[in-house]
Amino acid sequence: MRGGIIALPKAEIHVHLEGTFEVDDIVRLATEAGSPLPKPRDQLLRFDGGLGEFLRFLDWVCGLVRTREQLADLARRFSHRLAASGTRYADAIINPTHWPGWSKRIPQLIEALDDGFREAEQSGLPPVGLCISLLRTQTADEAAEFVNLLVALRHPRVVALSIDGNEAAAGRTGPRFADAFRRAGAAGLKRTVHAGESSGPEGVRDAIELLGADRIDHGVRAIEDASVVTLLAERRIPLGICPSSNLTLGLYQSLAEHPIDRLRRAGVLVSINTDDPALLEITLDGEYAACAAAFDWSDEDVRGIARTSIEASFAPAFVKDHLLTELATW
Repeated sequence: MRGGIIALPKAEIHVHLEGTFEVDDIVRLATEAGSPLPKPRDQLLRFDGGLGEFLRFLDWVCGLVRTREQLADLARRFSHRLAASGTRYADAIINPTHWPGWSKRIPQLIEALDDGFREAEQSGLPPVGLCISLLRTQTADEAAEFVNLLVALRHPRVVALSIDGNEAAAGRTGPRFADAFRRAGAAGLKRTVHAGESSGPEGVRDAIELLGADRIDHGVRAIEDASVVTLLAERRIPLGICPSSNLTLGLYQSLAEHPIDRLRRAGVLVSINTDDPALLEITLDGEYAACAAAFDWSDEDVRGIARTSIEASFAPAFVKDHLLTELATW
């Protein structure tokens, strides 16, 4: 099945650029920056402290990136990773607050990544859109300033406003960011929201009703409230689900317990994604294969999930049409 999955036309719609540093890249960047590793090399990707430890590690890694060429190189490497899994398009999330050298230079951050992605696409690698993310602990004023910047830039690489971060630590944040998301939508940006991971189903409801989410990243804990599941299904709001990430951070103890198939059977649009593939040491084709085996999915089930990934992406219409045509004959 796995070889067939690599050939499967599909998109990835929940993947963080911060999570695509390979161990060799991290060690090299740390050496170049003169920064000691926070723990031994063979333990770098162990996160026994859960989501909080994981996010702190991301901040440290991204702080090693000091130059425009290093950012462009990250974009090119990401594009090669997509191609290796047979991914044909990606919406990549980046949160400037994780990047201390770039958080006050967001236009330069976007331009450097655009350099790398454009070069990759010219070499035949998959196209990529950027979802630029707020952090949940930011203020309403900071969110408004952030949206104003993105709207003024109108950079063609930027397809969406996102929000991520530890929901449990930040508390309920939907009301705080509602106005920023409303204005982003009015300006033509898509809206994608992390919810229903470190928060429960109430976070998913807020993402829909307060933030106008076009898509929800994770969303798996909607399964805990039948009314939220119904809301997702009726409004056809897709979920960007990351099974291995959820297991690594302790939401579920095994793939068999994961609710992706129950959500799918309840009529919710679900897609499979990697979240932070290099740091979790996973691939998108591997995630598809593992889920297909765990839930005894047919080829048509797999095709349906790939179709959701394409339709739920923020790719241009001509890219979606091309991939859907190819998917029909997979």
